[in-house]
Amino acid sequence: MNWMKWNIGFIKTVIMDRKLLLVFGIVLLAACKQERKIENDAPVDAEVKSLFALMQGSFNSEKQSLADSTYYNISLHMYPIWEEKGNWLYVEQAMNSMQDKPYRQRIYEVKRNEKGQLASYVYTLPNDSLWIGKWKTPEAFNDLSKGNIELRKGCEVLLTKKSDSHFVGKTQNGTCESTLRGASYAMSAVKITSSGIESWDQGFDPEGKQVWGATKGGYVFDKLDN
Repeated sequence: MNWMKWNIGFIKTVIMDRKLLLVFGIVLLAACKQERKIENDAPVDAEVKSLFALMQGSFNSEKQSLADSTYYNISLHMYPIWEEKGNWLYVEQAMNSMQDKPYRQRIYEVKRNEKGQLASYVYTLPNDSLWIGKWKTPEAFNDLSKGNIELRKGCEVLLTKKSDSHFVGKTQNGTCESTLRGASYAMSAVKITSSGIESWDQGFDPEGKQVWGATKGGYVFDKLDN
């Protein structure tokens, strides 16, 4: 009789343990689902998203060059790459009549800096001649590792939102090193809107004298219909 009571007690204990394990499993599963929901519901930075969208596309300065012969007709292509990794753009600039020979190829990353400011970081890429025209097929950059591009320290453009479709920004004074045409540092000022981008790049020698870049004002790149 005692043996039977012991068996009944043992069975009840096993059943109770299994019930507890089942309850624990349900709670754990619910917690995992909640964690995934929190990750999926992470807030999107609307300002970064708006800025990144405005920067994308093909542009040129044809209208400005026709109105003022001191400006060239320059093409500018900016297209997203590595879409699973953040806000990255491949950027290519060339004389509009020589787009197969660009004079500038860069990768930009659009995000907030450690102070919470909107920023566009500038990177150079290796063997840039291999990437000419790849703005047409941005998936080609899947073969390029982020570890193979090099940050141009101090050359990031810090931006401020004026409206959902208007951002302005510039580099910090003297932080972007440049040796082009005897320069010591470069500075950039930009205005980004839904109709295009105005960019003023200038190089200065150690005494602060401008040695390259437009002198009247920035290049006005009108957005083209793709």
